[in-house]
Amino acid sequence: MNNMASTSPSLSFAMHKCEPELVAPALPTPDETKLLSDIDDQRYLRCHYTIIKIYRNESSMANKDPVRVIRQALAQALVFYYPFAGRLRESRGSKLMVDCTGEGVMFVEADADVTLDQFGDNLQPPFMYSQAFQCDVLDSEEFIKLPLLLIQVTRLKCGGFIVSTGWNHVMADGSGLSQFMHAWGEIARGIKTPSIAPLWRRELLMARDPPRITCNHREYVPIQDTLSSSNHNLVHRSFFFAPAHMAALRRLLPHHLRHSTAFDLITACLWRCRTKALQTDADEDVRMMCIVNARNKFNPPLPVGYYGNAFAYPAAVTTAGKLCTNPFAYAVELIHNVKGEVTEEYMHSVADLMVLKGRCMPTTVRSSLVSDLTRARFRDVDFGWGKAVSAGPAKGSTGPFYGGTNITSYRNAKGEDGLVLPVWLPAKAMPRFVKEMDDLLNGNQNQPTRTVPGSIRSTF
Repeated sequence: MNNMASTSPSLSFAMHKCEPELVAPALPTPDETKLLSDIDDQRYLRCHYTIIKIYRNESSMANKDPVRVIRQALAQALVFYYPFAGRLRESRGSKLMVDCTGEGVMFVEADADVTLDQFGDNLQPPFMYSQAFQCDVLDSEEFIKLPLLLIQVTRLKCGGFIVSTGWNHVMADGSGLSQFMHAWGEIARGIKTPSIAPLWRRELLMARDPPRITCNHREYVPIQDTLSSSNHNLVHRSFFFAPAHMAALRRLLPHHLRHSTAFDLITACLWRCRTKALQTDADEDVRMMCIVNARNKFNPPLPVGYYGNAFAYPAAVTTAGKLCTNPFAYAVELIHNVKGEVTEEYMHSVADLMVLKGRCMPTTVRSSLVSDLTRARFRDVDFGWGKAVSAGPAKGSTGPFYGGTNITSYRNAKGEDGLVLPVWLPAKAMPRFVKEMDDLLNGNQNQPTRTVPGSIRSTF
């Protein structure tokens, strides 16, 4: 493939949105208060994140209105997931709880005068027109007062539609949200009861009494930033990793690392190339935080149906000099090893740390964070129109800093199944990042090349 980095022409289309409404559970639900866990109510998670799912027209559903089907299924799904229809409340010690009031979730019906074909190749996550297809919520509105779900369903001129689901992250992680979405889809297809029954059980991840920090949590160590802020003038590109790219990265590894996961390879690639592109001083520490689903780290594992936050993001730490001058395998091994630090004890230690340290934020200085959303299977959510063409976060960044990102699955216009990695960097650093990626994929781990015959494709 040739290195492609072209801006997409702006697409102008008309959008009509109805007034927001509240969709309440279809049946009466318990009026009670539920505590969130001490993993749930981290300050880092106290905001709404949005997943965008894009669907094509399906001839067998020609007489069905997707807005009506999805709205009715939502009301029925909320009978099972009724805490989502409540509101948050904060008590002493910044402890969050949910008042299960049954007030409902925000729902917006919309129509857009555009077809999927008009978007061309720009359907991969993060969808560049995401903002137009989300609920209009002012940044100044307090997250604690907003409904816990913000949903917009937009009909397209071609018969396709787009479903935007914003959720308050303190209620669920990616796996938990996926569980809810699949239940929602099942009900839309006529199934009366979700195949997986939801479980609250947030007491499983409450801090111990007394709380005690027993593990090394480098992701929360405060670091002084020695450089002026470079968070301005950022540019975004998304990189599509085809099977050929993954094979090229594996060829750089010794035999004992050849079975490393795709997450390990892409995360190590990002960490190394990003550090080089930012020209970080060789003796400065850099860190990569890897989001790890901890459900199976417990003995016994967390019960099936648990939809709360159950992840940690341990940090691999090294110096910029070691990361950039050692072989690629060095970064891969660091990523692989740090994921193994997450145990049941580690999760309890994080919960205790939140109580003892005032629900502190992770460090963002010389840090990156990557989340693997491929196993959340957002593309597989089926409301009756089949699987989504594309599904992923509305934004390429994850969390409060531009160093956070995610990996999602996508099938490109050539029919190749691959993985998409969005990257935000200062404008001056992005060309260096692209070059480092190309060099690495061509087997040049430390020396630049003049020609790149098969570089990775990137798009704005």
